[in-house]
Amino acid sequence: MASIQRAAASSGSEGGDPAVIDDRKRKRMISNRESARRSRMKKQKLLEDLTEEVNRLQSANKEINERIKKNEDAYVKMESANDILKAQTTELADRLQSLNSIIEMAEEVNGNGFNSLEIPQIPDSFMNPWQLNYPFHPLMASPDMFLH
Repeated sequence: MASIQRAAASSGSEGGDPAVIDDRKRKRMISNRESARRSRMKKQKLLEDLTEEVNRLQSANKEINERIKKNEDAYVKMESANDILKAQTTELADRLQSLNSIIEMAEEVNGNGFNSLEIPQIPDSFMNPWQLNYPFHPLMASPDMFLH
């Protein structure tokens, strides 16, 4: 029976000093308020951290997208340059084939090969433009020419 009396006395709701009960309620209320405040602060800190993480990830995503765009542009440029080089290779191969055909025809005509063809001499004035075949006469201007 003693255990029943102790349980009733420890519950505090059926008897006891009202000042002690009010003090306990007030302490519990203060404790609950502090706990709620800590919970709100923790939640606010988590929200701020997540916002910072979102901003950081958006910035990194933007940087990666810019790098991808630059790489795509470089790839397109390289691909077009490669296409141009392929076309030039084809043109040069065709030209080489044409020149080889001309050499073969010249060898057939002369019988001895390309070296026996007569190559016309190129005039010296063409190869050395500063040494002309005609005499050079300097132009003379009078001092009064520009005064009028």
